[in-house]
Amino acid sequence: MVEINVPVIRVQGLEKSFGSVPVLCGVDLLVERGTLVSIIGRSGCGKSTLLRCLNCLEIFDRGQVEIGGMLLSRPASPACTDEEFQQRAHVLRGTVGMVFQSFNLFPHRTVLENVALAPRVVKGMARKAAEEKAHDLLAKVGLVEFADRYPASLSGGQQQRAAIARALAMSPAVMLYDEPTSALDPELVDEVLEVMRTLDHEGMTQLVVTHEMRFARDASDLVLYMEGGRIVEHATPEQMFRYPQDERTRQYLKRFL
Repeated sequence: MVEINVPVIRVQGLEKSFGSVPVLCGVDLLVERGTLVSIIGRSGCGKSTLLRCLNCLEIFDRGQVEIGGMLLSRPASPACTDEEFQQRAHVLRGTVGMVFQSFNLFPHRTVLENVALAPRVVKGMARKAAEEKAHDLLAKVGLVEFADRYPASLSGGQQQRAAIARALAMSPAVMLYDEPTSALDPELVDEVLEVMRTLDHEGMTQLVVTHEMRFARDASDLVLYMEGGRIVEHATPEQMFRYPQDERTRQYLKRFL
């Protein structure tokens, strides 16, 4: 049984700029274990940068990120040098699964090989054990019959489900999705979202940057609205989509209200 009400993600005062342009301006965030959080907002508001800072694909400038007990703090201090920060960031990446909008599967490897590769290379898992785990994960996402195919022979929805299985192969504490359905034809979107709903029912902690308002409303435990590099409002889906409190949120959601 998943232990609820236990924070698995803590973010305090997170700041990130690209050159002189501030992108994240003091983000605070607390996510309980087993929660599915949808992050919504206009393009350029900092949603994707927030995700990339959480798994250290982007190194934030200031603040704290704690995931699964691993704490990263910037700027570096005597208690945590830049070298130690990079070491901790490497460890943290191993506990966070990331799914991108562009799939990023290796085209010269079969679906099974794509899923089994990271546990073998990163964790030193034996080939047989890694392939057995990959087979089980492909069954979970409904792709076991495609295990020996190459990514080019799959639909976009199938490729994205394979990418989710690949991220799950590392047994992450948290799954992050950066607009996972934006590159898909509309008829393929639901098959990807259904996998995420299944993981939510199983207790996986998930953060989803999405423009799929129907999914954010119907599947989320918590919805965050971002604007100008800040979390302007956070609420349950019912509160967010029926009674948003902030005028900026109301303007963004007015066609859904």
